[in-house]
Amino acid sequence: MRKLKFYLIGLVPGLIIVFFILNKKGASCSGYLPNSRVIAETLSKDFQYSDSFKAEMQQLKVDEKFLKDSILTEGYINFDRSHAQKKPCPDYLLQYPKKNTRFEVTYEKCDKTATFQSLKKVR
Repeated sequence: MRKLKFYLIGLVPGLIIVFFILNKKGASCSGYLPNSRVIAETLSKDFQYSDSFKAEMQQLKVDEKFLKDSILTEGYINFDRSHAQKKPCPDYLLQYPKKNTRFEVTYEKCDKTATFQSLKKVR
């Protein structure tokens, strides 16, 4: 019991100090989750748009800035409806936002490019 008390006396203040240091630097563990990794990799690629995707963007009044800044960064990859293991270029279904989905984006992520194939408004 005595060892546990000394352990907790050191652990609790240590965790609090680490929490404040990491919080100040803006660090988070969310970049390691599969959804975050796929989106980060996608944003690092050159974007290409299919003709149907461009037409859907115009029809739904979605510009490239909104696509990158909102839909992609705040979207959620539906891995159940994606083909993440497909070679050489996996394709993904991204839903934005996660709750009350308004848009679904289908795209293919290759080594150097991300080719956007369809954009659908769900409601």
